[in-house]
Amino acid sequence: MDDETLRAAVAGHHWFHSIALRPGIVTPGVKTPDIMAAEEEALFGPLALGGLSVLDIGAWNGGFSLAALRRGAARVLATDSFTWDHPWFRGRAAFDLACAATGLVPEARRLDPTELPAGLEPFDVTLFLGVFYHLRDPIPVVAALGEVTRLLCLLETHEDAAEHERPAMVFYPGRELADDPTSWWGPNPPLVRALLAQAGFDRVLRRPHPLPDVAPSRGMYAAFRPDAPVAMVQPFRDAGWS
Repeated sequence: MDDETLRAAVAGHHWFHSIALRPGIVTPGVKTPDIMAAEEEALFGPLALGGLSVLDIGAWNGGFSLAALRRGAARVLATDSFTWDHPWFRGRAAFDLACAATGLVPEARRLDPTELPAGLEPFDVTLFLGVFYHLRDPIPVVAALGEVTRLLCLLETHEDAAEHERPAMVFYPGRELADDPTSWWGPNPPLVRALLAQAGFDRVLRRPHPLPDVAPSRGMYAAFRPDAPVAMVQPFRDAGWS
């Protein structure tokens, strides 16, 4: 489609991810281009994605699915359900538009995270970005991440209870977090590390969000399965993950 038609189509959707569709046309995401670029570099910068398979759990508009393809992933499966089916978010329609406009076409499957492992074979890399705290019961879903991940899981989440050294989560029964009734939990880093360890990840590294002024209460985790080589782990350590 021409630029004018594409801009009109973009304007007809709600966007969470800012995605460069073509020169001069970027989707107006809640996550600005600067935030998207900083998160992409933090997560993918230490990782050589060439030839790897990637599972994106909670893909929404597909910003990170498309980024993985741009960075050389051999296969990407984008999955979602809530935002894809929601009558206002219409996330699947926006996802399909972004794929068509960029020419990058990941596989797509409607899948709720609570359905994992859902018969999926392990992927080299799984993305679990901004999903944890939206789950009423995140514990079995994190356990399932171990079943669908062959080498590395990249997890990003809101955090709380940082003052506690023991694993803990804060429960939000209403709209306490960002006025969002679908945000249920604020885990602390010891809890996230413990759950990932129980899921079979033997090396778990963490870093704060790359834009602390924008997202002061968020953390990123790189969780490695036993088969992950040291050559995959070391670049994360070199980048300051610990």
